[in-house]
Amino acid sequence: MITDPWFYAAAVPAVLVAGVSKGGFGGGLGVLAVPLMALTISPVQAAAIMLPILCVMDVVNVWTYRRRWDHRAMRLLIAAAMVGIALGTATFHLLSADAIRLIIGAVALGFTANWAWKRLRRHDPPAAGHNVAKGGFWGAVAGFTSFVAHAGGPPLNVYLLPLKLDKTVYQATTVIFFTAVNYVKLVPYAWLGQLNTGNLGTALVLMPLAPLGIWLGVWAHDRVREDLFYRAVYLFLALTGAKLTWDGIAGMVA
Repeated sequence: MITDPWFYAAAVPAVLVAGVSKGGFGGGLGVLAVPLMALTISPVQAAAIMLPILCVMDVVNVWTYRRRWDHRAMRLLIAAAMVGIALGTATFHLLSADAIRLIIGAVALGFTANWAWKRLRRHDPPAAGHNVAKGGFWGAVAGFTSFVAHAGGPPLNVYLLPLKLDKTVYQATTVIFFTAVNYVKLVPYAWLGQLNTGNLGTALVLMPLAPLGIWLGVWAHDRVREDLFYRAVYLFLALTGAKLTWDGIAGMVA
């Protein structure tokens, strides 16, 4: 089990931010948890420690947002995510984590820039409809990037945000998606040796922060207007993209 106080100085806010994001803001900012922990430990170990904590958060979230999700989106996205998880498992020892961070960050920043450009032009497109090809692609990407670094939020939002769902339906849909994805990920993580006693013991120490973060997120969700909610999600998406892009470039040139 990790005893370094500098690790916990990074890990405590990382877990709280992940909980608040998952509990009320679509999980967008939660993608920063692994990079924050990775300031003191390896990204692979950080992802392994976060997975059991995320699974606990998901249990709390499912109860809070039960029966409110978009069923059509879930059938499409979860099936596609399984393909992405399988690909992540197969290529676990071949991929550079920094390259994955860079790709995810570029997608997130590009999508946010496109939204901001449309807002500046005062062009607000109508809500998009479900699309099997787009949903299948972005669902698979979200499954893959979630497996690698718990960073499935940006690809998922590329598909979900243009649908302009009611904010509670949107939140519930992300909750169900990541609950399914995270629990499936437990199998390959265990098979690859990532859920060892040291990582599980460290996760157990941090576990009490999970319901606290979720509660704070739910509290904020119920008190924020829908337009402000979506602006917050896009802001979190941009922050996430910037952080991942910076980390990816810095790691590749180091």
